[in-house]
Amino acid sequence: MSTILAPATQARAADIRDYDLLTLPGWHGSGEDHWQTHWEAALPYAERVGQDDWDSPHYRDWAPRLSEAVAGRGRPVILIAHSLGTSLVTRWAIETGGAGVAGALLVATTDRDRWESDPAEPQGFAPMLLAPLPFPSIVVASSDDPRCTIERSRAFADAWGSRFIDAGALGHIGSATKLGIWPQGLLWLGELVGGLR
Repeated sequence: MSTILAPATQARAADIRDYDLLTLPGWHGSGEDHWQTHWEAALPYAERVGQDDWDSPHYRDWAPRLSEAVAGRGRPVILIAHSLGTSLVTRWAIETGGAGVAGALLVATTDRDRWESDPAEPQGFAPMLLAPLPFPSIVVASSDDPRCTIERSRAFADAWGSRFIDAGALGHIGSATKLGIWPQGLLWLGELVGGLR
């Protein structure tokens, strides 16, 4: 009679507590009404990647801060980016290989190809790089976002190899939308984490 033995070890499901969470706000930062600020207060191991100048961003200044934040971690990182923060994450990841990052939630992408010709806008983030990201990601887009059309957001997601989510009419999904802790966003973050190995 044969005996079926259980494996000595069984893979454990991913848990958000296994990761350091880094939030990356967009232009002008994320104020007290922003969902990122609420998440930083509520989620374990969540921390904002600070910038010296939130009002006149340039990629050459913002990218090193992201590199420093990721390199200083002893655990894998999940990036939680909004608006210009998504442009930072995608360019940085494609250019550097994104070592240390397990995944990214990219909310309200901004189309830098459309905006960067204006000298009053953030600089150095264009052109939009349309290549696969080196880690799993989810793009969350709004159907009435003034900074990026839903069609363009979907095209970015396709190019980056990201899962695409149409969140409905939420504007730029920032402070003005008054989402509070944004429970639906937390569910999508949980789905990202649950899909990691």
